[in-house]
Amino acid sequence: MTMKSIIVIPTYNEKENISKIIPAIISLGLGIDILVVDDNSPDGTSTIVKNLKIDKQGSKIFVLDRKKKDGLGRAYITGFTWALKNDYEVIIQMDADFSHNPKYLKTMLKEINNYDLIIGSRYTKGGGTKGWGLDRKIISRGGSLYSKMILWTKTNDLTGGFKCWKADTLKKINLQSVTSNGYSFQIEMNYRAELVKSRIKEIPIIFVDRNVGKSKMSKKIVLEALWRVWALRFGKKPWLKNQEL
Repeated sequence: MTMKSIIVIPTYNEKENISKIIPAIISLGLGIDILVVDDNSPDGTSTIVKNLKIDKQGSKIFVLDRKKKDGLGRAYITGFTWALKNDYEVIIQMDADFSHNPKYLKTMLKEINNYDLIIGSRYTKGGGTKGWGLDRKIISRGGSLYSKMILWTKTNDLTGGFKCWKADTLKKINLQSVTSNGYSFQIEMNYRAELVKSRIKEIPIIFVDRNVGKSKMSKKIVLEALWRVWALRFGKKPWLKNQEL
């Protein structure tokens, strides 16, 4: 049975990529809708999406315009909340810059029938990265290992952003109480998914560094993640008390 599905793509100055990634997704013939959450991009990303002249093959394209650049985490919370209000049963998150290859979408949609969360993982057997320097590899891999050790999680790739969620899982997580934003947002979401006893599967992906545009990664984002994991592990979790586990 096919579930009502949507892809949430956050954007900020992605005009070179967004006009390519959307047709690439639609060309797969999956009939999946797309929601672009744009942070008032100066380069006109939102306008480009609204003016796309393509055969949508049954897919619907939506745009949410936010007033300012307010961080990756808040963009995803906005998109997830919109998708839940519009009764989507499966919600995928992915980047606009082809770092997350659309070819993995079919596998994700198949696997989500038997799980609550599918993670496109760079750090499971068969996964990896392409086009990264040694420093980026150390930060990413080290960040996942560091977080896994502190949070006692089973997930290998805690910092990746290519994921497929069951709507019910996002509801259990209590999105409005998620406090992380940048790099640590992915960590907190994965951690919460494990806390509510979600059935999680990591599927291998090859993450390819972007060819167009600038990475949003910064030293501030990395430093936030270093201390946030301690707060996640030992801080109070009032949102969890109301869950029937």
